[in-house]
Amino acid sequence: MQAYVTNVYNSVVEALTLEKKRKFIAVEQEYFRLWWDGVASDGQKGQVRQLVAEGRLEFVLGGQVMHDEAVTHFDDQILQLTEGHSFLYETFGVRPQFSWQVDPFGASSTTPTLLALAGFNAHIISRIDYNLKEAMQDNQQLQFVWRGSRSLSAQQEIFTHVLDQFGYCSEGFYWDGDPVFPGPPTDGLYPSMEIPVTEDTIPSFSSLLVNNLLARATWFRTPHVLWPWAGLCTQKGRALLLSPGLQGCDRQFFNASLQFTNMDRVMKEVNKFTYQHGISVQYATLGNYFQAVHAHQLSWKVRDHQDFLPYSSEIFHAWTGFYASRSGLKGLARRASALLYAGESMFTRYVLLAPHRFLDPAWGLQQLQQLRWAVSEVQHHDAITGTHAVKVGDMFVEHLSTGMQGVHKLMASIIQDRSPANSGPEPGGHFAVVYNPLAWTVTTIITLTVGFPNVSITDESGRAVPARVQSSKEMPSAYDLHVLTTIPGLSYQHYSIRPSRSSQEATGETAPFVASTQHFGHRLRRRGGQVGCHLVPVENDCHTVFLDTDTNLMHSIWER
Repeated sequence: MQAYVTNVYNSVVEALTLEKKRKFIAVEQEYFRLWWDGVASDGQKGQVRQLVAEGRLEFVLGGQVMHDEAVTHFDDQILQLTEGHSFLYETFGVRPQFSWQVDPFGASSTTPTLLALAGFNAHIISRIDYNLKEAMQDNQQLQFVWRGSRSLSAQQEIFTHVLDQFGYCSEGFYWDGDPVFPGPPTDGLYPSMEIPVTEDTIPSFSSLLVNNLLARATWFRTPHVLWPWAGLCTQKGRALLLSPGLQGCDRQFFNASLQFTNMDRVMKEVNKFTYQHGISVQYATLGNYFQAVHAHQLSWKVRDHQDFLPYSSEIFHAWTGFYASRSGLKGLARRASALLYAGESMFTRYVLLAPHRFLDPAWGLQQLQQLRWAVSEVQHHDAITGTHAVKVGDMFVEHLSTGMQGVHKLMASIIQDRSPANSGPEPGGHFAVVYNPLAWTVTTIITLTVGFPNVSITDESGRAVPARVQSSKEMPSAYDLHVLTTIPGLSYQHYSIRPSRSSQEATGETAPFVASTQHFGHRLRRRGGQVGCHLVPVENDCHTVFLDTDTNLMHSIWER
């Protein structure tokens, strides 16, 4: 991937610098940052800053990735968007104003709400039900105002554009072919390369472009057509503005010079005959397009909080399997996100206190940043969904696991640094510290692993703590200790865990105060015995869960 990204941005920056009329949009910051931090020279960075200042290189969406909208958590969507936007603001002083959410498998109403709250001015999507898209095209309803939140309503609305049936690919105009990395062909001939634009072929290319634009023009209310060529285009009056961007058909523009050179010739040919077909073309950005559309000051249909899920690309092709596939990766991503939140909360509290005896705050920030990057990248619409290659999935797991290990080390260091010098477990026992990263009091059950079946557990005041013990399912020779704890917001709870009298009889030691403990496990059901005779209900406002005391298993769940 790094070899491909390097070719894209090296060649794009060079091509834009050579010709003032060319423009480009960039979407996902994870890929741009790979090039910016590890490849770009000082000269190239200067050129990029100049292109951004001139408005010829425009960052759209601007998150670390283009996140999935069906199986990601709202907190993680905000995280990856913040991660990318922070980089852009700190590096270029810009904030993206337009989205490019064209590849996720369906569109959630959560996303337009999030983007409106983030200050976006327009939102672009593509993958919606094929029947619905056809109907919206026929009725010129591909553009509307989306009020994604039922509660916020008009307070947070955003102008939304749905790409037409051609999507974000414009077939027949990719002269660089399919990328082959890391070892590109020595003769420079890549698979599926379009024939170059010459005097003989230019009529067919220009005719293909004009006919495609005329077909699309009937689906929109303004005389401006969005024509993605790994990016976009628009018509202003009689002029169509066209701009390439990284997020068009997958893996394009690794030879931007070849792309621009051929398209320059096609555009020149089309513009030569504007008086005949009424179309002229030029490069543009999303900002140019929406400025042209809104100049007409039309009123737009309002869509409420309904989303575009599930996504169907054609009959019998509903994209719903990814809701549950790769459950291991989905679970790991959620655990990593929760750990990151807890680690950031604990570290923030830690750095507010001085002095720091053992821990270097700069090292702590590195551990958090590593996990922030890993959690952000796995929100990609081809990551957490499971629609990636196996080796790519292994990369996500490795990044998450490594990041989680670093944050675990950070949290352990914070505990060590803030604990009194004489604190610690008694011989044969354990010392546990529990932290509540939330801002409110939490009562919950925590699970610890111990090596003895009879346990005495007390808090830092010496009071006995309610607890239960059972054989560990993960480690046959160990035991799971379930502790009922109540912790105020942003606070710590300390526990001393020791073997009780029965565990110490052989040593002759004096027994500590024994906390209430019980042993329980899976009870085998008697043959022929009735099921559900002894049930205990546990309920909340939504559901009632029945537990079977004969088996210690859940019996059933009922909606209230």
